[in-house]
Amino acid sequence: MKSLDQLRRDAKALRRAYEAGDRYARARIEAHPPRDRRAVLKHADFLHVIAVENSFGSWPQLVWASETVGLDRAARQQRLKVAIAHGQNWVTERLLAETPDLADDLFGLQCALYDRASVEAALDENPSLATREFGPRRPIVHLAFSKYIHARPDLKADMLAIAEMLLANGADVNDGYAAETGSDHKFSALYGAIGHANNMELGRWLLENGADPNDGESLYHATELGHHDGLRMLLDAGADPNGTNALLRAMDFGDVEAVRMLLDAGALVDDTSGGKLPSVIPALHQAARRMCGREMIELLLDAGADPVRRFEGMTPYAYARVFGNGDLAEALEHRGHATSLSPVEERLARVADGAVLTGDWIDPETLPDACRNMIRMILHLPGKLPHVRRLVDSGMEFDRPDADGLTPVQVAGWEGLPDVLAYFLSLSPDMSHVNGFGGTLLTTIIHGSENAPDRKERDHLTCVEMVLREGVALPRRAPDLAGDKVIAAFLADWAEAHPGQVVDGGPA
Repeated sequence: MKSLDQLRRDAKALRRAYEAGDRYARARIEAHPPRDRRAVLKHADFLHVIAVENSFGSWPQLVWASETVGLDRAARQQRLKVAIAHGQNWVTERLLAETPDLADDLFGLQCALYDRASVEAALDENPSLATREFGPRRPIVHLAFSKYIHARPDLKADMLAIAEMLLANGADVNDGYAAETGSDHKFSALYGAIGHANNMELGRWLLENGADPNDGESLYHATELGHHDGLRMLLDAGADPNGTNALLRAMDFGDVEAVRMLLDAGALVDDTSGGKLPSVIPALHQAARRMCGREMIELLLDAGADPVRRFEGMTPYAYARVFGNGDLAEALEHRGHATSLSPVEERLARVADGAVLTGDWIDPETLPDACRNMIRMILHLPGKLPHVRRLVDSGMEFDRPDADGLTPVQVAGWEGLPDVLAYFLSLSPDMSHVNGFGGTLLTTIIHGSENAPDRKERDHLTCVEMVLREGVALPRRAPDLAGDKVIAAFLADWAEAHPGQVVDGGPA
């Protein structure tokens, strides 16, 4: 870890590079933007970037840590917090092996590590610790968001004992932390246990002790776990699926059983109440763009999905045709709900059916809003690369950011799809683009290696190597922050072999 003086010099260097128009410096600012988006940035804004790049929430936090426990130890504690919350258990074990007392006197960390003896001793001495904030979270939230249970399932009894101790000393099972600074919406402890940490034992304990299943997050994210335990648990506890978009999220994974469970629990098949997404897409349009099969389609139609309702100017049948979902198109035709196609829809349908347009190019400006980001929507679906190629060959934009600032090449990397990534790289996309989450192409791939739902079946390592061979910058701290052990080792080896490609700072 660098000294405070060196970090201050790094902030000055970042400012000089930013003001000189350096593209990489600007990417670092975009990754960690100031809260007050002024036209002219101040020195404090550059100090903030340096602090966040070193795992601290702000420059004052970094300075305080350096003055109290020493900067190197504080940085290691911050890294431990990140590793526990993100399930980087090999990092957690390494840090604790190197510094066994790293969590000493840090009550939130002791809860997250299921250190029953230390928690009990601390509460005996000071019961108010159970309701104090440690960082932006109170202890029960630290406990709920910990993924350490997957490294130490043998500590389940200790974890639940800590939960009981916190409750007995005043902790609130409906506690949470603000999703954004100043926001009223909270990420609840229940969401932390079920949706974030995939910790069914703690989720069950929270529900049994009065946690509200209608927290605006848990049900939606329970559809992403690859099993139905959390979903069933929440529905049994009275979770209302309407207004959550859980049904649409289950359709993202083609999960017929989850959709059936949600419908049986009273989910409206075409929920117009809003929720996580800014605009709720009707069920049949969602089925079209997610390439859902006949069983899902018949289930939705039997549940009352509107076969002629328009979304962004397009009928379900038109959606099915332009996205190439033959099962949905046939089902609608069979039930008498085929509709005529506009000239633009007709051209897109021909591409979906296998044609490459020549002399009749797609003008992106004339596309319905629903189709403008079609490449981004379908590139990860099985067998869709030929369709993507035909769309590009016919004039579709191949490097257009979506509402979250993600470009197709970034999504291909996040999904861990080397063949799709190779295709987009061949088109010379903007590899310096920073998306709305602050990620570059490389760091988006690294994030996907830890968070993409299908990561176990994908090949993020090859994707990382591909973009490094293209010459993208490798942030010096990326190997240490990568949660996948194999990728972390690969990045470290690459940094040693290609020192000229390694840069200080940067999104990581």
